[in-house]
Amino acid sequence: MIQIILKLKNFFKLFIFIPLIFYFGKRSYVAYDEGFYALQARWILDKGNWTIPLWWDEYILDRTIGLQFLIAKSQDIFGRNMFSAYLPTTAAAILMLFITYKLHEEFFNKKYAIISPLILSTTYLWFDHSHLATQDIIYSCLVTIGVFSLVKIKNINNRLFILIFGIWIGLSFMMKTFLVIVPLLSLLPYLYTKKYILLSKFFWIGLLIGFFPYLFWALSIDPYLEKNIIFYLVEKFNTLSNKNIFTNPFYYYFWNIPTTFLPWSILAIIGIICNFREGKEKKYILSLFPLILIIILSTFSTKTPYYTLQISSIFTLNTFEGIKFIFNSKKYKSFFILITSKIIPLFLVTLALVYYFFFKNISNFNFKENTCIILGLLFFGLSWSFIKYKNSFKEILITLIIGPYLLTSFLLQSGLFTDRSRELRENMEYVASLDLVKNQPINVDKEGINNSLSLSKIIRISLLTPQLGEGLQSIDQLNKTELAWTTEFKETKNNKNSYEVIYKNDILKPWKLVLKK
Repeated sequence: MIQIILKLKNFFKLFIFIPLIFYFGKRSYVAYDEGFYALQARWILDKGNWTIPLWWDEYILDRTIGLQFLIAKSQDIFGRNMFSAYLPTTAAAILMLFITYKLHEEFFNKKYAIISPLILSTTYLWFDHSHLATQDIIYSCLVTIGVFSLVKIKNINNRLFILIFGIWIGLSFMMKTFLVIVPLLSLLPYLYTKKYILLSKFFWIGLLIGFFPYLFWALSIDPYLEKNIIFYLVEKFNTLSNKNIFTNPFYYYFWNIPTTFLPWSILAIIGIICNFREGKEKKYILSLFPLILIIILSTFSTKTPYYTLQISSIFTLNTFEGIKFIFNSKKYKSFFILITSKIIPLFLVTLALVYYFFFKNISNFNFKENTCIILGLLFFGLSWSFIKYKNSFKEILITLIIGPYLLTSFLLQSGLFTDRSRELRENMEYVASLDLVKNQPINVDKEGINNSLSLSKIIRISLLTPQLGEGLQSIDQLNKTELAWTTEFKETKNNKNSYEVIYKNDILKPWKLVLKK
């Protein structure tokens, strides 16, 4: 009987994550970066080319084919639908939550181990990217596995974890290429204390296993290229290293991380400071590792929010430490209770009411989305208002989690983080229902891809086109009775180059569907 209760308890732990991870409603892509990768995965299945990343009929050699391969393989096995396209990210997100749970056990104890993955799953940056079909969560999961395996290595006889520590490096390279250097450099101070790892043959075997997918792919693609793929990847790295549209000032992450790690930012910072004073393992992994990583990323020209996803699990553990410190502090506890139980709830309830009365009717959100936003904010605020000074540590932990948990659950089920191009999807559903469209492919006039807006639209349109045809150099290449997406055409009559507009809409603008007569 006791064993059954324990199993049900473990099942409940898994069940509480379902509203935060799974969404079974209609989905739609954003153009960058998930739409780009999903479109490349579609071409893998359409053209049977599992080796070379494509953009229509051109090679794209500035990235590996790791994520595109996973999306295509998932759709090949589970069906060509959007749910399958998100499965690699979903699986990595679940695994990352589990590894965070195990890291909590390593650094603290089993008693509140479920709290850290719950904190992680309600963090804005992680929650956002765990519902994007990109490689960022997969890469971050691999880094977290690497950190966990390093922590588990106590001596040279821990062969399994030494092997895993070697494997994650190569797999991470297949996902994000040279970005894997950043966590490795950040782990050097701790790795130095365990330098015997580098003397183990299991580390080198693991390294070879991890790099095998990349080496196999590099050898497969080599006959099609003028030079080895590594030179193209280096060129992309050099581009990102120099000034570009993603270049940001050195201090970028010092404001971006607190913003994207809401609502746990302050507590995470407190935890980093606390763990810096702790023993060797906590100091190196929970404090020095994230700080060194942020400094390294800050020196790199290209700076984006998702680069810090790789330390989100570490921030989560620091958040737990920060909550413990505040609860046990006679000096700060009263102020913390005042902020969390009075000021933040008042702010959130006010925000919900202001949105309802002034912004609800002028936003582009539908009834379901508006309702979920308002309810999420209200429940978040009301739940934190129940925090009291006399509450036990367990009661405060649970109450702190409930607010963000309810908000993120409502936001996911609203579709805001899964149906991100709803209006475009609805228009394309109508296009797909047209009899003329059902039975023939639709080509794309690549002349129209001349700015970021047209590129963004055609990526999403192509993904929702039932039968995607070829990319045309110009609309003149279109044969009679063929369809194409184009931005411009000559509206002439009684000649061989006349076209009929089948569908156009402001949402799809500047693209319109035309038929060559």
